[in-house]
Amino acid sequence: MKRSAATFLSAVFHPLLVPTYLVVMLAYGMPTTLLSLATGARWQVTLWVWLLTFWLPGLATWLLYRAGRISSVELYERRQRPLPLLLTALGFGAATALLSSTAAYRAPLLLLMLGSITLAVVCTLLITFWWKVSAHGIGMGGALGLLVFLLLGSYPVGPAGPRWLLAVGAVAAAVSWARLALRAHTPAQVLAGLGLGAAVALGAGWLS
Repeated sequence: MKRSAATFLSAVFHPLLVPTYLVVMLAYGMPTTLLSLATGARWQVTLWVWLLTFWLPGLATWLLYRAGRISSVELYERRQRPLPLLLTALGFGAATALLSSTAAYRAPLLLLMLGSITLAVVCTLLITFWWKVSAHGIGMGGALGLLVFLLLGSYPVGPAGPRWLLAVGAVAAAVSWARLALRAHTPAQVLAGLGLGAAVALGAGWLS
């Protein structure tokens, strides 16, 4: 039961799904943060982000698995992670470029979010050459960092902001537990991931 719950949490809150969840949260959970986006553009942006940050790198990773380049799509082996992470960074970068070059999709907060996530993936790639940092931790830490930035900044998050922060904090704690329960990472790797993700999101926000 414990392993099943941990596997479920790891799959549902996979790092490749976090950008899509964040776009949905901003577009529909805190819509005042994206006033520059028309109603019709919001679902289109969500679809593009889902395709470019989940399906594109996910399919690429699956093809690497089928070709025998990696032993598992879960990427348990640190030495097998660089190429999938590079492809993930390219997908995230493509999503950022699409939103920045399409007037109907252009929103400063979305560009900040996707740009910081792309940077976090690049940092993960570089770290992976020496150490197996938790990508799940980085994804959840980035989500927390983004929400803290929104609450402390000048964005009109409304009363839903603190509730989203509490919800994401609870999810981050659950996902961290899941990664430890599956023995996919050590506590240090999970904490480092959370810290790196939050630091990149907060740093990008305050420098923007």
